[in-house]
Amino acid sequence: MTIIEAEARMQERREGGYAVSARYDRRRGRVVVRLSTGVELTFPASLAQGLAGADPDALSRIEISPSGLGLHWPALDADLSVPDLLQGVFGTRSWMAAQLGARGGRARSDAKTSAARANGRKGGRPKRASG
Repeated sequence: MTIIEAEARMQERREGGYAVSARYDRRRGRVVVRLSTGVELTFPASLAQGLAGADPDALSRIEISPSGLGLHWPALDADLSVPDLLQGVFGTRSWMAAQLGARGGRARSDAKTSAARANGRKGGRPKRASG
């Protein structure tokens, strides 16, 4: 990809909006990003990869990339993409999959409870085969 192609691609991504300011709202535990379009994107820090459980002082130090398409927390070495945030993506693909899998594992339903009880009557989860 040439520099001209890369600049055109970046400009295209900026058309959907780019960050003009970002701050951490300590009272609400949320990151607030104001976009060039006038839209304000707000999300709980606990939802984002690298931000969950972080110190409020570290969350308060947010840098915006020169293009406005990236957010960086230097104290946490965490980065998020503004276009991805607009699509509801709060981390890498593998991190998001792990988060969704963990939530699914905690889900409760009558069918899941019934299956777990039936499995327990059979002696529980089978042992892993060695080898």
